[in-house]
Amino acid sequence: MKNYKDVDIIKYEPKSKEPFAFKYYNPEEIIEGKSMKDQLRFALSYWHTINASGTDMFGGDTMDKTFGLSGMAMYEKKADFAFELMKKLGIEFYCFHDVDIAPGDKDPKVFKKNFEAMVSYLSQKQDGTNIHPLWVTVNMFSEPVFMAGASTSPNAEVFARAALKVKCGLDAAKKLGAEGYVFWGGREGYDTLLNTDMGLEIDNLARFMHMAVDYAHKIGFKGQFYIEPKPKEPTKHQYDFDVATCCNFLRKYGLEKDFKMNIEANHATLAGHTFQHEIRTAAINGVFGSIDSNQGDLFLGWDTDQFPTDVYSTTLAMYEILKAGGFTTGGLNFDAKARRQSNTFEDILLSYIAGMDAFALGLRKADAIKKDGRIDEFVENRYSSYTKGLGKSIVEGKEDFDSLAAHALEKADVKVDSGHQEYLESVLNEILFKD
Repeated sequence: MKNYKDVDIIKYEPKSKEPFAFKYYNPEEIIEGKSMKDQLRFALSYWHTINASGTDMFGGDTMDKTFGLSGMAMYEKKADFAFELMKKLGIEFYCFHDVDIAPGDKDPKVFKKNFEAMVSYLSQKQDGTNIHPLWVTVNMFSEPVFMAGASTSPNAEVFARAALKVKCGLDAAKKLGAEGYVFWGGREGYDTLLNTDMGLEIDNLARFMHMAVDYAHKIGFKGQFYIEPKPKEPTKHQYDFDVATCCNFLRKYGLEKDFKMNIEANHATLAGHTFQHEIRTAAINGVFGSIDSNQGDLFLGWDTDQFPTDVYSTTLAMYEILKAGGFTTGGLNFDAKARRQSNTFEDILLSYIAGMDAFALGLRKADAIKKDGRIDEFVENRYSSYTKGLGKSIVEGKEDFDSLAAHALEKADVKVDSGHQEYLESVLNEILFKD
């Protein structure tokens, strides 16, 4: 197998057995009027790809990503590596937390200086390229000061520290031309209600988000705001539990016009939902925005953040995305890391190739499902009673309980047609595995 340094640009070679080649991702292939590259809008996650080194809760690093350096020199080298990797993969977007790109420090003044210097460095790296952030976020969960939350902390000084970080993050997003900004409430939740004023915490979370929107308007940042739903880990219950919970929050506090959802597959699993369910819920509520593409392990109870290789999942996800009209904001950010045992730079490339190919194949198959038409036609026919007669009258608001009760008294024999689930699953298989 080739060495990482010997791999140049990853090309589309569908009939090749070369491991460093795309078998399904053809960037310029047109699907539903757009190139595959524009339909998928792949992004590199800085935290997993550039920084994660194999550590888990049971063991330390298995891969060295320090490049033999420390301090600002190391982070500049990491940025060099990130842009080199994106060039090899043909990826034009990246995503990061503030602490991903600059060395940390307990003194917020020192960190702010480091962060702003690295934002300038990234800006220089972007010059002359098409690369820029898909979205930016800040880490408000790792530092001890955020142990009880950030904007939901019981300590107002922590609320102010969080505001400083988000202000810096939005300034960076504006300077780097980011297309969005994500709120992921890492510890915005509770472990026990015995010590929690839930009402005040959620009110403060809303106040904080309104302040962020106001500041974005002040500086002229026009990117999309997102909430990333997640049900648990590290807190027992997080306020951004799932898409439906987030929609309720946005409507209650008048934020529904400013925010969309950044949906992660592994978070859907932790919430007890399918990835497809969360995308559909966002779409029908008008808040579908962006995707953190990964997959979890159904036998493990934590966020494993594996590269997505399950083509059933990627197909059904892309089916929902196409039905929702495709990405109008956001894209597919690989919030995923190579496995702890996959500890070489070659593995990073191979992981991205696997994930990009899985979503490219999923896109092709989702398009095939739509063109085949049998599933959509079945659903349309199943609900056809609401397009005529009594059902149409219900939909048009012409019925009430008196009229419906009178109608029901005259209908002793009501037949509900079969849902034909197994048949539809076989249709899906037929399309997936048809040459």
